[in-house]
Amino acid sequence: MRRAVLGDAHVDRAEANKTDLTADFQNFITRYAWGEVWTRPGINRHDRSMITIAMLIALNRADELRMHFRACFNNGVTEEELRELIFHSALYCGLPAANSAYHLAAEVLAERAKSSAT
Repeated sequence: MRRAVLGDAHVDRAEANKTDLTADFQNFITRYAWGEVWTRPGINRHDRSMITIAMLIALNRADELRMHFRACFNNGVTEEELRELIFHSALYCGLPAANSAYHLAAEVLAERAKSSAT
């Protein structure tokens, strides 16, 4: 599931960067987050991406948010849905949180456009 959502390049990079300090944590993430939670029935991957992004905006977790912005397209989230999700978050998470999310999303969309052009 981790590879399906985040992509091989991300997972390969995470695995290659494991250290004695982070190895147990990376294994935990793989087993628990991706093996237990993301594979549960009842919520599809598209909706899980949307929920995850909303929570990361609320928590102001830029690094994880950037990662899930990149990953959401693997789960069928459209740019329009992403735009609306961030807009909606302004109401419940605050304008600064939504503004930061828009900036991060713009970076990810620019990267995405650049990589699809090559």
